[in-house]
Amino acid sequence: MSKTYEQINERIRSGKAVVYTAEEVIDIVRKKGAEKAAEEVDVVTTGTFGAMCSSGAFVNFGHSSPPIRMTDIRLNGVEAYGGLAAVDTYIGATSLTEDPKGGYGGAHVIEDLIAGKKIHLHAWGPGTDCYVRKNIDTYITLDDINDAYLYNPRNCYQNYSVATNTSDRTIYTYMGKLLPKMKNCSYSSAGQLSPLLNDPHLDTIGMGTKIFFGGGEGYVTWPGTQYKTNVPEADGVPVAGARTLALIGDMRGMDAKYVRGLDITGYGISLAIGVGIPIPILNKDIMQRCAVSDDELFAEMVDYSQPIDRPPMARYSYAQLKSGKVEYEGKTIRTSAMSSMAGAKDVAATLKDWIEHKEFTLNQPVMTFPKERSLKKLEERS
Repeated sequence: MSKTYEQINERIRSGKAVVYTAEEVIDIVRKKGAEKAAEEVDVVTTGTFGAMCSSGAFVNFGHSSPPIRMTDIRLNGVEAYGGLAAVDTYIGATSLTEDPKGGYGGAHVIEDLIAGKKIHLHAWGPGTDCYVRKNIDTYITLDDINDAYLYNPRNCYQNYSVATNTSDRTIYTYMGKLLPKMKNCSYSSAGQLSPLLNDPHLDTIGMGTKIFFGGGEGYVTWPGTQYKTNVPEADGVPVAGARTLALIGDMRGMDAKYVRGLDITGYGISLAIGVGIPIPILNKDIMQRCAVSDDELFAEMVDYSQPIDRPPMARYSYAQLKSGKVEYEGKTIRTSAMSSMAGAKDVAATLKDWIEHKEFTLNQPVMTFPKERSLKKLEERS
C-alpha cells in the first residue's frame, strides 16, 4: 500500500491524520511490522535542537530621512554585513563585537530580535547624491523593520563525529571542552529523533519541504553547504557527517525559546535552533527507516587534538553515547551531548501537535537533492 502527499494532507485537514514522533513510532513498528504500521501512520515528526554555526539573518531596516547607504553596520555592537543594498544587511550567527571575549555575538542579536527586545543600530555610509546621510544611531525592534528572516546555509547535519582529545592538554572546540588523555568525549545529534537519520537518503526531504523552524514555519531551500554523501554507512545510515540542509524562515513567526544564542567556552559564538521535519509515510520502506532506534544508529569517534586528517578511532551507537560512558581500549570515557535531547523531544512533540490540530500540512518537494556528492579541500597556491 502507498499514499500520496495529497491523501495525507486531506487527512490532516479533516483532523483524521495519525501522527507519531520518531521515538513513539519505534515500538509501533516493532509490534505491528512496517507494512501494517505504514497503513495506519500518516506522518512521523522528528526534531533536533543544537548548535548550528552556519546561520544568520537578512534584515531590511527601511529608509531614514534623509536616507543613508549603510556600508558599516553594528547591531548591539556586533558587526553586520554592509555589502548589500542601502539598508539591507546579513548578520551571521558567529559575528562578534569589537571585544571577541565579550560573550555576545550575532546569534544573540537574532535571539534578542525574536524576543522583541530593542536593538541598538549604529551605521555609517560614504554619503552620495542618492544617500546623503553618513551616520545613523538609533534603536529598532522586530516590529519596526520591514523584513527579518533567517537564511541558514548549513543546518541539521546528518550525523557528526564524536569528539575526544588524546593530547596532554585541555582543548576548547565547537564540540565543547575536551579534557586531556581522553577523559571525556562529546557528540552532537538527537539520534533516533534526528531528522536526517530518519530519512537518510532524503527520499521525502528536498527543496520546498515545510518544516518547524525556530518555533515557526520554515522551508528547506537547497542542499546545505558541506553536503556530501560519500561516507560509510551502517544499515543504510551514515556513521559520519554527511548531508546538510539550507533553511529559511520568517523571524516574526519564531519563538526565542527555540532560537538561542550560545557562547561556547574557548570557541566562540554559535546559535542553537530547534528544527523539526515531518516525514510523510508514503510506503512501508519509509516507515521502516523512521523506526530506527538509538541502538541501530552509530557515530565514529575522532581525535580533535589532530588539526587535520582525523581517522575514526572507534564506532559507538547512540544508545551507548547517551548512557553517559563508552569504553575504548579498556578505558572508560565520559560522554556528553552538545545538542539538547529535551529540546529535540519538545520540537518533535510540538510539530506533532500542530499537525494533529490541522495547523500544519506537508509540502511535496519541488526538487530532490544530489544522491552523490563529495567535498573539495582548499588548496594553497602561489
